[in-house]
Amino acid sequence: MNVIVILCDTLRRDHCGPYHQGRPLNRCWSDEAPDWVVPTPNMDRLAARGTVFDQCYCGSTPCMPARRDIYTGRYEFLERGWGPLAEEDRDLPRQVSGPPNRSVQWAVAQGYKVSYLITDHFHLWEQGSGNYHMGYTGFDFVRGCEADAFYTAPEGDFPIPEGDRYSKNERHWRNVHHIRQSEGDFFCAQVFQKAAAWLEQNRSYRDFYLHLDIFDPHEPWDPPEDLLKLFDPRGYDVPGMTAAAPYAKWREALTESQFHAFRARYAAKVVFLDRWLGHLFDRLDRLDLWKDTLVILTTDHATFNGDHGRIGKLQTHEFDAVGHIPFIVAHPTLAHGEHRAQLVQLVDLYPTVLAATGRPLPELPEGQRLHGVDLLPVLADANAPTRDYAIYGQFGKSVSFTDGEWVLHQSPVADNQPLYWYDYALSKFLHYDLGPYINGRRRVLACESWPEPTWLSYKPDDMNELHNLAEREPRRLHEMQRALKDMLVRLGAPSEQLDRLGLRDF
Repeated sequence: MNVIVILCDTLRRDHCGPYHQGRPLNRCWSDEAPDWVVPTPNMDRLAARGTVFDQCYCGSTPCMPARRDIYTGRYEFLERGWGPLAEEDRDLPRQVSGPPNRSVQWAVAQGYKVSYLITDHFHLWEQGSGNYHMGYTGFDFVRGCEADAFYTAPEGDFPIPEGDRYSKNERHWRNVHHIRQSEGDFFCAQVFQKAAAWLEQNRSYRDFYLHLDIFDPHEPWDPPEDLLKLFDPRGYDVPGMTAAAPYAKWREALTESQFHAFRARYAAKVVFLDRWLGHLFDRLDRLDLWKDTLVILTTDHATFNGDHGRIGKLQTHEFDAVGHIPFIVAHPTLAHGEHRAQLVQLVDLYPTVLAATGRPLPELPEGQRLHGVDLLPVLADANAPTRDYAIYGQFGKSVSFTDGEWVLHQSPVADNQPLYWYDYALSKFLHYDLGPYINGRRRVLACESWPEPTWLSYKPDDMNELHNLAEREPRRLHEMQRALKDMLVRLGAPSEQLDRLGLRDF
């Protein structure tokens, strides 16, 4: 069957209708959330003809590490941080579409499938990660979002928040000034319009793979003002605002007025994303593509939005607000309007897409193993197994681990050593102090982890993981730590991770 993967960036689960089910956000699972309802009728529309996975956890964070999980079916964060695809990676689009620089006719004749990437996500192209597009049969890049170095024309009178004038978001506002004339010129709107047009022109291909990588609702937060006023009647008339909130404890960085405004802008971004999602779904309706197309909607990770007193990503453990993500799958015939409780992760996209398009799993280089699970059997059978535990985190920081009820955030030992970066590429976007490349790895010379201690929470009573039970539940803590050690060994994680995390003797 055909496959369409819709990967949004920084999409919170509690802002998606299939998860909040029409309830105000503060009545979902965090009373720190605002009291408004975020309408997403097109996500609801997808869920009605698909399957909602209630226990999906990200994997490697933030943006590009999550994408390498998707493109390789392997957790990246245990071996390295933000970077490009490596030469030895058996990347997903190449497994679908075959060797590079071949004609479409040759590829189809050899049993390969047509694949296509449409994205406005500048991170895929910038230094440190700019080769993720190379395996596709074709690709289209919507220019101008965030720090994309596109327009340089020196007009000085275009609207720009004063706080963004000397940040990378100055590029965004400059690009917007030259590009945006109507709602259809917003970057995510362009991606969905191009996707609809691609489907119109390419629907005769069998088992195609269309991958949409959409930067919304990642900051810059600049939704249409009419949608913003659904959540904040002041619209853009709020002093001291910028395009992106700081990644910080919000009371230390923002006024309450600014904090409210940022949350409103994020919610409006989600509503706008959903509106244009409907444009794509309308085209699927018109072309009658639902009957032979698997559609998957998910995100790379979410963001703090008041949870734990924070706003933005990073900063601390991958608590529920960031690590527990939406994942909705619409299969042509299976499990319509149903939910699944199995633990799933972004690495599962790799084997699932290959199975759906009729392509085999590749042989991996020696010493590597696939971490993802094909989810098609889970759609066919509500009791089909996936994994006993999900694991997720950021390279060099704490490791998060859950069975769906208990969640452990394991902090490293005091000096966070030994730690190695397994790749010839240097760290660029997120900096790590690395030594020389020796025998397939670089020593990380210095890396501070998050300041929080090892953390244990029981999600049925504390979904947002606000309370640390590590001291009160030592037996459960040790059980989870032993299980984490066992999983690291099964995954083939670098053995020194056991020492770095203080798990060697469990």
